Amino acid sequence: MSTDFALPEALSAHEPPEARGVARDAVRLMVSDAEGDSHRTFADLPSLLAPGDLVVVNNSATLPAAVRLDRLAVHFSTAREDGTWLVELRRLSFEPYAGGAPGEWLPLPGGATLRLVARETPRLWRATLDRDVEKYLMSYGVPIRYSYVDKDWPLADYQTVFATVPGSAEMPSAARPFTTSLVTELVARGVRVAPVTLHTGVASVEKDEPPYAERFAVPETTAHLVNLTRSEGGRIIAAGTTVVRALETAVCSDGLVHAASGWTDHIVTPAKGVTSVSGLITGLHEPRSTHLMMLTAIAGEETLARSYAAALQEGYLWHEFGDSHLLLSHKR
Repeated sequence: MSTDFALPEALSAHEPPEARGVARDAVRLMVSDAEGDSHRTFADLPSLLAPGDLVVVNNSATLPAAVRLDRLAVHFSTAREDGTWLVELRRLSFEPYAGGAPGEWLPLPGGATLRLVARETPRLWRATLDRDVEKYLMSYGVPIRYSYVDKDWPLADYQTVFATVPGSAEMPSAARPFTTSLVTELVARGVRVAPVTLHTGVASVEKDEPPYAERFAVPETTAHLVNLTRSEGGRIIAAGTTVVRALETAVCSDGLVHAASGWTDHIVTPAKGVTSVSGLITGLHEPRSTHLMMLTAIAGEETLARSYAAALQEGYLWHEFGDSHLLLSHKR
């Protein structure tokens, strides 16, 4: 499919669905497979899955990763092993900031100091803060937001029901529509739910870039459930592209998922394909997004092109507070 479609501004979700009078699990859900598309609500998910299926979720919790100065905001993205952090500098008008120089010091609220060490990518700096970053963010940070979101919302609006391990710069938003009652209904139906962890970095909003290395962990119990579900003929449904990235990183030469942790720079493409999942719950992704390569690998080019045309036609909402999409594999 062409990934350069036009996204009307009216289809950007400007606020959490609850602010629009819509419950978390009442957002729209488009279900797409090789046979066609259907239009449901997210609360219908248990009826769309079968006993013996497995839903794998990301338990990473969102940090209040933006710290605002007089003219700039610092977006803390990813903790590196050497104690530095990747950060992005943006203007308070939400535009990228091209300034900065190696060795430059930025005074932050609360008397903290950020030192720019070196550029990691054209938009990201490797930097050091003179105190523990996560503790500092809990006192002085706010959730990262972009221009399509009209105002600040509480950190709770950027957490999923599975969020137990802090570390994501931006919400793993595919699982946002899940609620405790919906998870209970899934389990009562015989659908298993298992976690992985992948801490998301700062997105490239204006110009899509390949994702860089992110921290992840696939527990032994989750790896076992994935392999067991497949051997029993059940489907493995990933709740988010982050889950697919973690699981595909943990696939070994025997074709099975094994416990793994560390850093992943794995990028799912149609050429590489996917081994670990039968379907994907996700949001609607921006034009030219590299995530669309992953969706094509799972659902096939024809299904993805048709479903995105339907999403545009039917007025589905994009971004982290938008609607949801269940894509089922074109391979049986």
